[in-house]
Order: sequence, then structure tokens, then C-alpha cells
Amino acid sequence: MYRKRLDGTNCSIARALDEVGEWWTLLIVRECTQGTARFDEFQSQLGIARNVLTARLERLIELGIIERYPVAERANTYAYRLTEKGGELYPVLVALMQWGDRWLAPNGKPPVTLVEHSSGDPIQSLIVQSREGRPLSFHEVRFAAGSGATSTTHAVIDNRNQRVLGKASGEY
Repeated sequence: MYRKRLDGTNCSIARALDEVGEWWTLLIVRECTQGTARFDEFQSQLGIARNVLTARLERLIELGIIERYPVAERANTYAYRLTEKGGELYPVLVALMQWGDRWLAPNGKPPVTLVEHSSGDPIQSLIVQSREGRPLSFHEVRFAAGSGATSTTHAVIDNRNQRVLGKASGEY
């Protein structure tokens, strides 16, 4: 099935989804954060077909999200690890996990709790917040044109801000 490419749009969310929006991709990144490194480990952990895994790994390498490196103790064997770009997807995974824990966990019981290694304390929930630390909903955040904004982007921003911020807060 043909999938529309989003890499030409002037939207950071659309461009990010064009790179990592396919669900196997984020599961491979998740596996990397859990220490999975070799092809057979990915296949075993994910139950993914070899051809699909090969294609996804090659795409992630092409995008600079993971890198392949030789395994020293095994000739002609390679492993995979996150690059800096890939590592910066970790908060995205945590946000998805926290959302899933809140809304999708069977009987409201999350399967995993993330805790800080050194203290053992649970990590804080990821939130959008003000400079002072006050949580903000999307009703309280205004879009502003960035340095890459086009005239179309300016129109989208104006329309969004008027529709979302122009309404009374009780309408949602």
C-alpha cells in the first residue's frame, strides 16, 4: 500500500512522523533503549518478519537514528545502537508509555514503572509546562512563527491561535 510522504510539509510533527511514525520503527527504538542490539534479538523480542526488520533497520540507519557496528568477538556479525538523534527519541517513548499507562493499562495497572537508577524514585510525568513549572494545556499555549515559517505557516498559526485561544476555556 502506498503511503503519502510528509517530509516536504512545513510541519515538524509531520516530518517527524515521516521518519518514525511507522509503529515497528518506534518499537525498534524502544528495544535499543532496553539493550537489544543484535538482529536476532530484535526479531525474537518483537516477533517481526526478517524482511520487515531488515528494511526498518536500513531505513533507521539511513535516517541517522541508529548505527550498525561490528561485534568484536564475532566475525561478520553486526549490532545496532542509537545515535544521538535516536537517543533524543527517548522522551517521546516515555510520553507514549505514560499516556498508555494512564489510558490503556488493563485495570489501570501499568506493566512497568520507570525509576531513577541512582535514587530508585519514580520519574516525573512528562508535561508541557510554563517557565515557572506550571502545567499547561494546549488551550494555554500560543503558536508563534519560527524562523522556518512560510506564509502558509503564518496563516495556519493565525487560524489555530484564533480557533483554540479565541474560544472560552470551558468549551472543550
